[in-house]
Amino acid sequence: MGRLGLLIVAVASGFLVRHYLGALEMPQRVEQALRRGLGEGYRQQIPAPLAARFEQGVRWGPILRIVPLARPEVERLRDIQFDRVRGINLKLDVYRHKSRPSGCPTLLQIHGGGWTIGDKREQALPLMYQLAAHGWVCVSTNYRLSPHATFPEHLVDVKKALAWIRKHGADYGADPGFVVVTGGSAGGHLAALVALTANDPEYQPGFEEVDTTVQAAVPLYGVYDFTDRWGLWPNRGLARILETSVMKGSLAEIPEQYAKASPLDRIHPDAPPFLIVHGSRDTLVPVEEARRFARELRKVSRAPVVYLEVPGAQHAFELLPSLNTQAVVDGIERFAAAIYGRYLEGKEKVSQSRQTGD
Repeated sequence: MGRLGLLIVAVASGFLVRHYLGALEMPQRVEQALRRGLGEGYRQQIPAPLAARFEQGVRWGPILRIVPLARPEVERLRDIQFDRVRGINLKLDVYRHKSRPSGCPTLLQIHGGGWTIGDKREQALPLMYQLAAHGWVCVSTNYRLSPHATFPEHLVDVKKALAWIRKHGADYGADPGFVVVTGGSAGGHLAALVALTANDPEYQPGFEEVDTTVQAAVPLYGVYDFTDRWGLWPNRGLARILETSVMKGSLAEIPEQYAKASPLDRIHPDAPPFLIVHGSRDTLVPVEEARRFARELRKVSRAPVVYLEVPGAQHAFELLPSLNTQAVVDGIERFAAAIYGRYLEGKEKVSQSRQTGD
């Protein structure tokens, strides 16, 4: 190997070491973000049974396996049909502990894939298996994909999955009154919209009476502005997908629909708590879009907004096990558990008020 080759190896090794050291710092970065958004004492709000199951430190086993594996204590119930639309069966999977506890906090996972591809079986597996092992019930849903589907049909389908949880979740051990919605990329976009359009009858045709509020939202590397008002998108690739497949029209032709489809335009004071996660080197959805969405949400929402930026991370960084994935999954678990603790505290106060007649 010549000098040039040695130089290339040295530079590449330096980048790898820098990335590795940065990933080792992620747990601290996650904790700092949670404390900024939820308060220094947020861990005191986490119910003791959930806190007792938290995993500490780096777990090298899952990382070295590279491919995410199922956990032996978790069972996965596949392909439960929750609706049928124009000949398409809409299905979901349920992940729960094999001991089958009841009254568990619930996670609703929405897959990504540019609204055109993807499946409930493919994404957020490290997150769902970890939470299910620790006492959560996780529901991963499919929805109609474009070009067959046109917005807002994707959103309507996800809300139908949420309605299914409200009606049938208890049969699978879930507390249907507490749901955290999450998803990555297109799933992050839909998760944010689910959280920001609760009980909007336009997106609940035929099930307007169902309560579609969620108690928290965790969008990862989501799209928050279909109008690209700040000119952040690196090219027209995303705009072309929206025009030809998702929206079936350009921004100039149907600006109202683009605004309705943009979480940035749906922000309101009663939004639930948010944990917004994005990689700093995302080349598909610029990190600046997530930063600005978090900033605007904080200005308006009365609920906590946590923003977590993952240094050096690309789009879909958490699909496979890694140091970053592990730290972010742990952070999502702590965030969701803290919000669940607040939810239980609120229920207890209501119960006490009823007992005293106040």
